[in-house]
Amino acid sequence: MDNNDILIRLRYALDIKDADMVEVFRLGGLELTKEAVQKMLLKSKKDEATEVSEAGAASGDEQLLCDNATLESFLNGLITSQRGKPQAKPGETETKPKFVLNNGNVNNLMLKKVKIALNFTTEDMLEILESAGVTLSKSELSAVFRKEGHRNYKPCGDRYARNFLKGLALRYRG
Repeated sequence: MDNNDILIRLRYALDIKDADMVEVFRLGGLELTKEAVQKMLLKSKKDEATEVSEAGAASGDEQLLCDNATLESFLNGLITSQRGKPQAKPGETETKPKFVLNNGNVNNLMLKKVKIALNFTTEDMLEILESAGVTLSKSELSAVFRKEGHRNYKPCGDRYARNFLKGLALRYRG
């Protein structure tokens, strides 16, 4: 599952409009136009390949790829839009967000940040996954939330991320 797919599924699950997407990116520290956001939300070429062959003509729009830094900006903006700007403690400098450096931990980061943004408990996360047909124990879920490099860290596979986003859509959209 690529970053564009994550954005598309999150947008659908949370029913976020284009103008709100631009605002979320702005809150995450990234200035994007509405057109750029719409290009990120286009289906990938491999998904369109079968549709294009059936329709006979391809659309002129090119998909704008969402890199790891862009996805993290969106997730940080989602947290800020849902929970407000964090208050800096006295004597503490504002920290810059750490960008995802590899594609192995993108799903883990997405789960953590969505959990924070929507103020979910572990039980909420397990219910969402179960509504999509995935059963996990609390310890398995906590392994996904651990810091990379921890001895009990477990990378979140695409299956779990996809099913979490499916369960999120079921919860918020019916």
